[in-house]
Amino acid sequence: MPKFNPLMSTTAKQKILIVDDEPDILELIEYNLKKEGYQVHLAHNGQEAVAEAKKVLPDLIVLDIMMPKMDGIEACRIMRTMPEFKNTFMVFLTARSEEYSEIAGFNVGADDYIAKPIKPRALVSRINAILRRNAGTEEVSDNKLEVGDLVIDRESYLVYQNGSKVVLAKKEFELLYLLASKPGKVYTREVILKNIWEDSVVVTNRTIDVHIRKLREKLGENYVSTVKGVGYKFEYV
Repeated sequence: MPKFNPLMSTTAKQKILIVDDEPDILELIEYNLKKEGYQVHLAHNGQEAVAEAKKVLPDLIVLDIMMPKMDGIEACRIMRTMPEFKNTFMVFLTARSEEYSEIAGFNVGADDYIAKPIKPRALVSRINAILRRNAGTEEVSDNKLEVGDLVIDRESYLVYQNGSKVVLAKKEFELLYLLASKPGKVYTREVILKNIWEDSVVVTNRTIDVHIRKLREKLGENYVSTVKGVGYKFEYV
């Protein structure tokens, strides 16, 4: 009788779409992810990625950036405009190490960034972690999040830390709620400005920095991490 694999049972229904124009890379990633129990689908460029994603509705999409016909950045941008991919994890896979490539990826809605050359065990470990990223976040209702020792109540604009009430200013609260809604996801400054200060024309990056500093003063340093040159993410340490 085959040995029971608990990881296999939890990943068997999760679908991953791998998009790359290099057959060897597709084969390598497909082999290692199938060993973990994932359902793996393949595409060779951005156009195929969009079409295949519509058919299979994957839980996670791994996109190379530099591809013919349509690159990964454009494919991600297009899919992020579609309601069915609003909560789909999207990860960029690329050999390019320039900071602007990472920023461009996060600007169109990427959740993470994995650099080539690929190390199979590290890649699988990263993908496992991404798919479990929200496991520590429980949405108690449409207006309340529980993450770590925090309860974030959007209806009352209150935060409870270990049962004690923490009063935040309106924009501080909205910023925390945005970051905590997807722990580990990197939010660029542009995305934060659009979501929190959409109607303001005088807000600068400095405004975001000040609000992050105030959150850290009120909650401690263990919640919001800085991703240099990109933005911020929520991580309960």
